[in-house]
Amino acid sequence: MTRIKVCGVTLADDAAAVAAAGVDFIGLNFWPKSKRYLAPERAPMITAVARAAGTAKLVGVFVDAYVDDVLAITARVDLDVIQLHGDETPEACKRIAAAVYRPVWKALPVASTRDVERLDVWPTDAILLDGPRAGSGTPFDHGLARLARERHPALRIVLAGGLTPETVGGAIAHVQPWAVDVASGVEAAPGVKDRGKLAAFVAAVRSA
Repeated sequence: MTRIKVCGVTLADDAAAVAAAGVDFIGLNFWPKSKRYLAPERAPMITAVARAAGTAKLVGVFVDAYVDDVLAITARVDLDVIQLHGDETPEACKRIAAAVYRPVWKALPVASTRDVERLDVWPTDAILLDGPRAGSGTPFDHGLARLARERHPALRIVLAGGLTPETVGGAIAHVQPWAVDVASGVEAAPGVKDRGKLAAFVAAVRSA
């Protein structure tokens, strides 16, 4: 069964609704420039609400953060996974994973076959494939994601980039990813989730 990650949760009510919907992962964005930025001082309340409402694991999203920055947030926020969404190197991923004792995912923008040729160099628990403008909600050629899965069958591929309730079923059928990641596709506004879209997205994934 394809796993579901809903990213960019910023509100307590949304955290409860997303967790109760039965998703597998909830993403909390700690990049200050993001439209879905969650201030670290509010994050413990969000995580507590999410854990009370369901069993979703909590993913902290960071962009070009130093090890100390990630450690400072994991010291006060109960995170299960660290997602690196910037220009981090494989070495940086390894250092962060060793420091935080948590699984690390690496997000990569995909625009051509060259972007999926050397995915095995990343010492991470999963690879998230996103559009060329990562985090923008822009779709990309899912043929490249399928190529990535075929070339690297041992990797956990997380498919992101403009997925919606209407498109996610076809994307799963084509790519067969380990997980799918959605933010804007289930929103009423950046950082504000739409209950109807959320339910439709989860139903589409579960029936794919």
